[in-house]
Amino acid sequence: MMQKVNVCLIGSGRAGMIHAHNYSKSVPRGAIVAVCDPVAATAQAAAAELGISKWYQDYREVLLDREVDAVLIACPTKYHREIAVAAAGAKKHIFCEKPMAMNVAECDEMIAAADQNGVKLQIGFMRRFDESFREAKKMIEEGEIGEIVLVKSQTRGPSKPKEWMFDIAKSNGPLAEVNSHDIDTLRWLTGSEVKRVFAIGGNFRNKEVANTYPDFYDNVIMNMEFENGMQGCIDGAMYVQYGYDARVEILGTDGVICIGDMHEKKLLTCTRHQAMKRPTMHSWTYLFKDAYIAEDISFVNAILDNTPVAVSGFDGKMAVYVVKAGNQSIVEKKIIELIK
Repeated sequence: MMQKVNVCLIGSGRAGMIHAHNYSKSVPRGAIVAVCDPVAATAQAAAAELGISKWYQDYREVLLDREVDAVLIACPTKYHREIAVAAAGAKKHIFCEKPMAMNVAECDEMIAAADQNGVKLQIGFMRRFDESFREAKKMIEEGEIGEIVLVKSQTRGPSKPKEWMFDIAKSNGPLAEVNSHDIDTLRWLTGSEVKRVFAIGGNFRNKEVANTYPDFYDNVIMNMEFENGMQGCIDGAMYVQYGYDARVEILGTDGVICIGDMHEKKLLTCTRHQAMKRPTMHSWTYLFKDAYIAEDISFVNAILDNTPVAVSGFDGKMAVYVVKAGNQSIVEKKIIELIK
């Protein structure tokens, strides 16, 4: 019987390396044994940073490696479906970072491949593992603020979009790259599926690409109605520059729950010039550090204990479905009904 899950990271960017470092020191029943990146120098550097010797450029070679029990897919979204389906066929368990795939059909392929081959498929929505989010979920279930009326979630990132993100056809835009977490958060906290959406978007901070990528938006607002009657609102932004800003507000009939803070540290400076300073949150890697560890441990436990994963392929699929509806709403400037 397997005692430890050996993992190979596929795609050694920021998110992928967070997971890899977790497996190197913070996941008791898991280990990082290899990395894969199409750029040889990047793969070698990642392996050296992790203190391992094994690296690949082609993910298909990973699937032939008998030492590897599971793959952690953290490459661009357009490759997720191909790699996940092949990994399932090779009997490798799959952890896939969000967004799960480019469209619902690809998600269905991934889910079917995992089911048919008896492997686990978990999606990287780490906010479900954050201590504050879990406490809020518990408070909702216990009726502490009455019946839920509205859940508002915002994610604003400081980084300038990478070139491939400007093409909505390749990235599905900020609703996918930034707000997939918010969509999953709203589904999870309301306990319901989205019934209809209305979204507006605009390019306010990257105007130099407007002629080349006229459909690109770096700011988006999406209002949502859920099947159980609850309401939702998502606010997303890229390249805000002031810091990483992820906050949630849950309004009930008897109260409100607020999650998140713009401030990174409990440090406030007041000077003789009557000025007050407090550092803003600089990165999601800092804010959700413990949540990343918790989701990696959860994935390994699901494999070794043969229990359901905490965030399923269906959860990933529904986020992709809502993203597509939101992008359609932006283009068509109308309310989009989500068909069951």
